Amino acid sequence: MTAITVEYYAQLREQAGRGRENLSTAAASLAELYAELRQRHGFTLDSAQLRVAVNAQFREWAQPLAEGDVVVFIPPVAGG
Repeated sequence: MTAITVEYYAQLREQAGRGRENLSTAAASLAELYAELRQRHGFTLDSAQLRVAVNAQFREWAQPLAEGDVVVFIPPVAGG
């Protein structure tokens, strides 16, 4: 298990009911982590609709997770 922090914004924040959570996960990659969280929180966005950052740098979905990572899933933002 890997201990990480996940931050949520916009629609994901609303669906998760929180802006941040610390958790332990068996997910090996960012893609596996999002699939796990999507099931847990009922996220309606597909990963193809999101950007993902780890420790303040954009990453690919295949990026492996490391102990202490801070992961941010960034949904599309509407506005003007």
